[in-house]
Amino acid sequence: MDNAEYNEWVPAGALVKGLFAMISLLIVLVTFVVLLFSEEPFAEEIIGLGFSWGILAFLLFVFWNFRGLRIRINSAILSVDYGLFNKKSFLLKEIISCKKTKAFGRYYGIGVRYGIDGSIAYTTSFANAVEIAPTQGRVFVFSSKNADKVCETINQRKPT
Repeated sequence: MDNAEYNEWVPAGALVKGLFAMISLLIVLVTFVVLLFSEEPFAEEIIGLGFSWGILAFLLFVFWNFRGLRIRINSAILSVDYGLFNKKSFLLKEIISCKKTKAFGRYYGIGVRYGIDGSIAYTTSFANAVEIAPTQGRVFVFSSKNADKVCETINQRKPT
């Protein structure tokens, strides 16, 4: 999207980064302990180590993919990208309302979440979020460091 009038990067929260670091460290430590205490590498140990490093590689990809959320607003479109596969766009003229909210009380987690009310959320932390109500489709919630500024920009740009 060219000529973005508002552009924001919302990185993953400290909880996600900390959990990822702990799991990665655990896999690396277990690998070194197994290698240290094995007299000769047996086929089972090698397969197990390969499997654990495969899990670590997968976790690295998932963390890299969901490392943050990109929000862009231009004169006609709101675009929210969360990794390679999760992208949402709305025409500003099709947005009924925009308001600041908290994602934790409704979605109880981080990532791509579905609410019991049928809404969808892209959350990177338990902090502030923006709730968009389109004319058609589901209510959409996404994390933002500047939720008030996002809503102000959307409300200024959408036609009356």
